[in-house]
This record gives sequence, structure tokens and C-alpha cells, in this order.
Amino acid sequence: MKYLALALLFSTSLMAASPEVVQYMKELESVAKTENRTFNGFDAVRGKEIFTSTHTGKQGKPMACTSCHSLNLANPGKNSLTGKVIDPLSPRANPQRLTSAKEVKKWLKRNFMDVYAREGTAQEKGDVLTYIMKN
Repeated sequence: MKYLALALLFSTSLMAASPEVVQYMKELESVAKTENRTFNGFDAVRGKEIFTSTHTGKQGKPMACTSCHSLNLANPGKNSLTGKVIDPLSPRANPQRLTSAKEVKKWLKRNFMDVYAREGTAQEKGDVLTYIMKN
């Protein structure tokens, strides 16, 4: 029963993404299972922690995802280095979000490098995407 509830929760949150992004999430899940034998699904709470925590970014300055995207993902953000306005990250506020797996992969890689100065793990990427989909 627990696994059914988790599957329903996971599939409901994926409704905010296109079929190709849902497929990418399934790929991330498969990789996460091989990277971490105790992996038991993506978690929006962990995703929020990843998204909101501050780290020394690649520029050597404190940075978080919220430095550019803000805490409210339904609001526009602003690139902290260039000042460029960033459309809302929430797919509910911006239907163009999470429609292209290619774009999702590109921006996850770039943003993890900016904030964490490394590429995120499959679990971290899946957790962040799950958090974004729920907002």
C-alpha cells in the first residue's frame, strides 16, 4: 500500500511535465537506483533543501538556486550576475517549463555547476525536479 501511495504521488507530480521530461525522470530514477542502493524515490522536501541551500558557487561567492529563481517559483526571477529576467520556474505559472528534456538537462547541469561547482547526482536532479513540479 505504501508503494502504491508513493507511485500515485510521483505520477501526480509528473503531470506538470511533458511526456519526454517524465521519461527523463524515469531515466534519472534508474540511474539513482544504481548510484544509491537505498534510493526509494525522489522527494520534494529534499529537492527544496537542494534548491534553497546556499553554497560557494563556481564564482567563489555564496549562491543558491533562489539567488536567481527566488523562493516563489511562480514569480519571475533575475540572474544574479547579468540582471536578466528569468521567466517563472513553476510549470503551473509558466506552461513552457518542463516541456523539453534537452532544455531541462542543459539547465540542471548549468545551474548545479553555478551553485554547487559540480554536476548534480541523478537523485539530486530528480529531487529538484520533483520540488519544481509541486510548485
